[in-house]
Amino acid sequence: MTKLLISRAIPESVMAQARGLFDVTLRPTTQPMTHDECVRALREQDIILPTLGDAFTASAFSEAGQIRCKLLANFGVGYNHIDASAAANAGVAVTNTPGAVTDATADIAMTLMLSTARRASEGERLVRAGKWQGWHPIQMLGLHVSGKTVGIVGMGRIGQAIARRCHFGFGMDVVYFNRSQKTIDVPAQQLEGLNDVMQQSDVVIVAVPGGAATHHIINAEVIGAMQSHAILVNISRGDVIDEAALISALQAKTLAGAGLDVYEFEPQVPDALIAMENVVLLPHLGTAALEVREAMGQMALDNCIALAAGKELPNLV
Repeated sequence: MTKLLISRAIPESVMAQARGLFDVTLRPTTQPMTHDECVRALREQDIILPTLGDAFTASAFSEAGQIRCKLLANFGVGYNHIDASAAANAGVAVTNTPGAVTDATADIAMTLMLSTARRASEGERLVRAGKWQGWHPIQMLGLHVSGKTVGIVGMGRIGQAIARRCHFGFGMDVVYFNRSQKTIDVPAQQLEGLNDVMQQSDVVIVAVPGGAATHHIINAEVIGAMQSHAILVNISRGDVIDEAALISALQAKTLAGAGLDVYEFEPQVPDALIAMENVVLLPHLGTAALEVREAMGQMALDNCIALAAGKELPNLV
């Protein structure tokens, strides 16, 4: 029977199906695979179902030597933790789970935008601490997002889902930056430069894929182009933002706030961010809904099934 390693537990409905089809090994931890585990898995498993943080680096492929594995069926759309080029050179296919995560991740972007703009997390902390003294006309005034301009960095599936929600849900004008020309079915304007988007936007939402090409794409210069009343939201990968530059801008009050679901050195979150009332911090909840995680798991498993049957992989990256 084909040997399948699942790096961390996925919803039980998918686990049960996997156990009926494969010789499954499930790691008994929620922590990412270590380098040595990655090397050993490449040598010993036919298929690996990894996820965020399982670092299948070029050195892991190199050290593995005789590689048995034929597929890394990634659980998640982002696969910047896998060196896809090294995998290809080693004869290992890589798949992901596009589409399944789109709406859930866009919803979290909306959650962060509204929570940051309307100071929701700050207000909840006030109530829970027993410090709220009642309503008054100038209490905790935030940014009214309806009719404002949202700038979206990255106009893939998730970026387009965000654009639809912002335009049709909140009447926002949409401008965006994308590394290639993109035509979308939402009234929106593609701007030539990233800084142009930052300068024109009341809210900026970052939705680019992770990887070397987007590392620190939101740096000190780019953040410096934003308006002082604007807020920055990140639902992509943590290291697309230079976290130190973001902290500096927030401390200097050249940026009004930030909503973050991901972090540059995740799961480490800087104390400076935790200390700020104008920052909303979520623990990477982008796809955290059971039906979404089940769909992701099914999509990953379908790729495993296709490989075992000698069929074309549905989601080859």
